[in-house]
Amino acid sequence: MNKPANTPARNTKVMNRFDLTSRLVAKLKKEEAVVGGIGNTNFDLWAAGHRPQNFYMLGSMGLAFPIALGVALAQPERRVFALEGDGSLLMQLGCLSTIATLKPKNLSMIVMDNGIYQITGAQPTPAAAATDLIAVAIGCGLTNSTWAADEEDFERLIDESLGASEPMLIGVRIDDKPGTGATRRDPVQIRERFMLGLGVREAL
Repeated sequence: MNKPANTPARNTKVMNRFDLTSRLVAKLKKEEAVVGGIGNTNFDLWAAGHRPQNFYMLGSMGLAFPIALGVALAQPERRVFALEGDGSLLMQLGCLSTIATLKPKNLSMIVMDNGIYQITGAQPTPAAAATDLIAVAIGCGLTNSTWAADEEDFERLIDESLGASEPMLIGVRIDDKPGTGATRRDPVQIRERFMLGLGVREAL
């Protein structure tokens, strides 16, 4: 993955999505909600630590941030994380302006950028050489947006986001390793478990 020389992402370490997801899940102690974008992003979330507060997206490319926004607005006392790939975010860039306008203080977003549409054949995304997604987010008004330099910096940023008073977007450059495992593709079960996990539906 090549990044333009004038982008901060150029100097960040290329990391592994499953490792980063595992580091995130290990820090979740207060039933934080996590919305995993389609494909490898939610495969790794499933494998890193299956929780009733995890929502695994199936087939709805680009909607992890909008869905997480809805959860954050509906449950303002709960910290909400959204995990999204660069290709998916490029399909829904307008959501960044909406999030910046609504300013949910409990929403943290992570964009996993490997510069390719990995599931469909590794075609390069515009983020591979032309578009700096963090610069776009800042331009949309999400001023608390930054690239993680390495794993240690990523963990520091997650700790910071857990107590943030404004939306936060963390960009990470990742390799092209496939997801670990696979999400069980049962939309009804995923929805019901998530609703139970958020306390908006009682177990039968």
